[in-house]
Amino acid sequence: MFSSSKIKSVDFYRKIPRDLTEASLSGAGLSIIAALAIMFLFGMELNDYLTVSTTTSIVVDNSSDGDFLRIDFNISFPALSCEFASVDVSDVLGTNRLNVTKTIRKFSIDPHLRPTGAEFHSGPLPHYIKHGDEVDEETNEGSVALNSASFDKLSHQYQILVVNFYAPWCYWSTRLKPSWEKAAKIIKQRYDPEVDGRILLAKVDCTEEVDLCRRNHIQGYPSIRIFRKGSDVRETHGHHEHESYYGDRDTDTLVKTMEDLVDSIPQEDKKIALEDKSNVTKRPAPLSGGCRIEGYVRVKKVPGNLIISARSGSHSFDASKMNMSHVISHLSFGKTVSPQVLNDVKRLIPYLGRSHDKLNGRSFINHRDLDANVTMEHYLQVVKTEVVTTKSSHDHRIIEEYEYTAHSSLAQSVYIPVAKFHFELSPLQVLVTEDSKSFSHFLTNVCAVIGGVFTVAGILDSIFHNTIRLMKKVEIGKNY
Repeated sequence: MFSSSKIKSVDFYRKIPRDLTEASLSGAGLSIIAALAIMFLFGMELNDYLTVSTTTSIVVDNSSDGDFLRIDFNISFPALSCEFASVDVSDVLGTNRLNVTKTIRKFSIDPHLRPTGAEFHSGPLPHYIKHGDEVDEETNEGSVALNSASFDKLSHQYQILVVNFYAPWCYWSTRLKPSWEKAAKIIKQRYDPEVDGRILLAKVDCTEEVDLCRRNHIQGYPSIRIFRKGSDVRETHGHHEHESYYGDRDTDTLVKTMEDLVDSIPQEDKKIALEDKSNVTKRPAPLSGGCRIEGYVRVKKVPGNLIISARSGSHSFDASKMNMSHVISHLSFGKTVSPQVLNDVKRLIPYLGRSHDKLNGRSFINHRDLDANVTMEHYLQVVKTEVVTTKSSHDHRIIEEYEYTAHSSLAQSVYIPVAKFHFELSPLQVLVTEDSKSFSHFLTNVCAVIGGVFTVAGILDSIFHNTIRLMKKVEIGKNY
């Protein structure tokens, strides 16, 4: 057993009797200053312990989302019809996907970007459209040439008015013309317009009747429209509920299509043809001349292009009248980060989230200052940012976000104008790691603060006290 005297011998903090100590005014002042310093430094240390710090580094991209990247977008084109709007994807490895439709939705819009109806369903188009072998003969014309006045008159007179909107310079219009005129002549003989009154085939030259073609939102030539009596809203001068024909263009197919249309209308009572029970290759025509395109595409993580343009394998386009002006409501790369998660991360990294949707809300409008054939290009450089947050020593959360810079330009082209988004992904990524401080480290720093301030204050007090004593001895003439 150890005696109490032996235990006391290991006391590091031996006490000096209070009667042997002397209090001084300078020591009291220094003690107050030391206490305030300890409180201030303790508060600074506590704030540093509660504040989350981060470390930023640049590393080679080791993404967990594989070799593909998702691009989400919502873009409105006031002057591009949904009928021909095509989303294409290409890259430097040779990938070339045309007219992506599986993950894309289209909505007809007016020039003010307001929707004009439900979703526009383009439907699958045939890769090859059959044309007739007839020779073009001017004396063989059977369709009726229309202008604005005669169009309004005849569309109210006949149950079904089928119109070929064409351009004389168009290759596909030239190929269609012989079959169209011959089919019109056959239909006229079988269903006399003066006696029957159920169907009439007509044509409109869009180089002459520009306003009429614009009213019907004709952007590709030839465009065959099926107008049904009573289904058009004339007050709006351009809102028509009719259909577009996309079937074969040989004489036999055209005649069979017209006969199917007529069969849906009983001759004896001549009911208004508001419903079509025939099996015809057609779909609703666009309700307006604009289109909002939204959805996503998956691309490889290599330099590539997202291109939106007018495309068709059996129509021609007048490049001088194509306007690819657009408004970007949303464009982002990678998985969508929820606003709540993004706000949580912004508490750690205030600058994060400022560039993941840099083009959102921006408008790129061609006011014809550069004339026609204007292609709008956007050059996007994409960098991945990965944030690793730590809730506890065993709880880690990884947040991935793709940010990008954007540079845009307008340029004239000899080809059909397009809206082109060229993207290039950086092989490096920004890695942001949350640095958490342990409680033991906090306690160590607090002890260092208290001990350090106490020791320094003691040294200063000793120096100050001994200096005063020395000065007093010099004054009374005592020399040692």
